[in-house]
Amino acid sequence: MFVWNSGDLNPEQEAAVVAPGNIFLTACPGSGKTRTLTYKIAYELSRLTSDKQRIVAITYTNRAADEIRDRIESLGVDTQHLWIGTIHAFCLEWILRPYAIYHPLLAHGFGVISPHDGETILEELLRDQNRGVTIYDCNYFYTSVALQVSCDPHKRIHVADVVATYQARLAERRLIDFELILKCACELITTQPSIAKILSSIFSLILVDEYQDTKEIQYVIIGTILRAGYGEVRSFVVGDPNQAIYGSLGGYSITPEDFANLTGLTLDLRALAGNYRSSARIVTYFENYNLHRTQISAVGPGRDFSSLVTYDSLTTQANLLDKITQLVTHSIEDAGIRQHEICILAPQWMPLASLTRRLIAAMPQYEFDGPGMVPFARDPENFWYKLARIGLTQASPRMYVKRLRWANEVLRDLNLAGAPTSTICAKALLRASNAFHSSQNDGLRYLSEYFDAIIAWLEIDYRLLQTLAEHHQAFFESSQARIDRIAQQGAESIRDIETFRKVFAERSGITISTIHGVKGGEFDVVVAYGLLQGMVPHFNDPEQHESAAKLLYVTCSRARKHLHLISERERPRGRYNTYAPTAALANIQFDYDEI
Repeated sequence: MFVWNSGDLNPEQEAAVVAPGNIFLTACPGSGKTRTLTYKIAYELSRLTSDKQRIVAITYTNRAADEIRDRIESLGVDTQHLWIGTIHAFCLEWILRPYAIYHPLLAHGFGVISPHDGETILEELLRDQNRGVTIYDCNYFYTSVALQVSCDPHKRIHVADVVATYQARLAERRLIDFELILKCACELITTQPSIAKILSSIFSLILVDEYQDTKEIQYVIIGTILRAGYGEVRSFVVGDPNQAIYGSLGGYSITPEDFANLTGLTLDLRALAGNYRSSARIVTYFENYNLHRTQISAVGPGRDFSSLVTYDSLTTQANLLDKITQLVTHSIEDAGIRQHEICILAPQWMPLASLTRRLIAAMPQYEFDGPGMVPFARDPENFWYKLARIGLTQASPRMYVKRLRWANEVLRDLNLAGAPTSTICAKALLRASNAFHSSQNDGLRYLSEYFDAIIAWLEIDYRLLQTLAEHHQAFFESSQARIDRIAQQGAESIRDIETFRKVFAERSGITISTIHGVKGGEFDVVVAYGLLQGMVPHFNDPEQHESAAKLLYVTCSRARKHLHLISERERPRGRYNTYAPTAALANIQFDYDEI
């Protein structure tokens, strides 16, 4: 039986961990949600009574899944009977691959298209039309009953036509994308009741992290399995409705009543209200954006810290780089903040990538981790991406368990692709990887040599295996295009092998991210700019005030010690106008500090 030391959990957390029922947990920022989820999984794993039982944990990102698994393993708990990952990975492994024969789109075999190849097809289709639609307009998702497109209302008919043609192209090649993964899984599990019944007999507990970012179709998939268990499969659902910032992609905070009706379960409603992350001053500030009036109180050791909270609406876009440089320099040199504890945020990726490179030039004495300095896309479904994780990380006792898990994933994918791997074990694959040496300084060439060496050791010709060949082409084409684009903008170091290794290393520099990308993170200092109406939130968002409040809530609650907010002036909006500050921010009355 898994036990923990006194003081590892507070009373609210411990009560949620040991509660026997179906838990619906609302957790404020910094309340130890991940710790609670980790201990809950470890506790339930230690209580399994059959080797056939499994515990399933659905996370929003692969990064969150890796973090939780690592924490559980560090507690000394065997994770053999745990399945943890994103809803897409869950649907692929537990629904689509085992039961594809029952779906007309999948019955004759299928593959998952890479994001790069999907974008390439969309770009080709968009070149053939003259309707003012760009690839950035082509976001779409499914509910359990219909296709939804997320763009300017005037473009929706045109986007729907493009998406329909795009999906026809995929069908011709027997490919599906991430949204079709969910659609097909939902259709299978709702039209073939035996699938949900079988899964409900395997799973003893289903945990859902970040429920506020979950889509309706995902609720239906999970709810169908829970309902099929007639109460034998328990649920543990955790999240924060104030952080529901993925509405444009279909995410929303389900109410406990609706979740109970969907699953047929009786829910035990609980809350984590103590914020261990931020000072009381910062908590007081971001409570201005607490739409759901959830309880939050600063209870951590830094609650009495004298935080700076600033708001600048006077700096112009032309002077923005100087302003951010000043704040970073002040944080490090005057406030004694370490560089990896600083985060710079903005609403969108494109200006961030440019800013990253300008900051590197302006402050060469510091390191930066940002969108402009990642040489290849994080595509967890790509075989070569998975192999790259092993090749770009160093062998060490601390990394051994993680790298061994990655090696097992590589061998599993090889088996699924049709390669013979029955005589190869994960440890042997790691030994072969550790034995590889190259003096190549170019990161992409290094990986090419590494991949060739491992494939030769495996005695496999990947070119004869369609999935591996397609993934190989997508990995190198997308990476080369990304590297060339970034290098042309002045960041030649993007080609270096050390830059590649940083992708899987612990964060060492100043983080640069979007508001959406930083969810779940925490930093001593947060500097956020671009807080402008039409950007926070996006002008297409129908819930302008509510969405702005949620984005600001997420932004401000990332900070432990200091928070700096900027609504820069003179940022062009169209040909003749400029952006104004986000109204939800500008209307707040607060005693801001000055530096």
